[in-house]
Amino acid sequence: MDEMKYANLTEVLGRWKAEILESFLEAEGIDVELIQDSLSHTFYTHAFAPVQIFVPTEKLEQAHGLLKVFDESFENDDEEEESEDD
Repeated sequence: MDEMKYANLTEVLGRWKAEILESFLEAEGIDVELIQDSLSHTFYTHAFAPVQIFVPTEKLEQAHGLLKVFDESFENDDEEEESEDD
């Protein structure tokens, strides 16, 4: 049996967030494949439907590290916005 070339990195809600993460990872040299199930047979997708993010198996560990940095930067931005509102 052939070894899998891509591994599931994570799943996010919303195509827009998946595309931001895709751009971030590709800027770091990691190929990304996005998989989103359609909600009907007409290929209609919901804006906040789950999107699975796949990366090459050999880049999975690096991608996990970058994902952690990505998530932390969003948390820091949220905290800064809250402190500016006070």
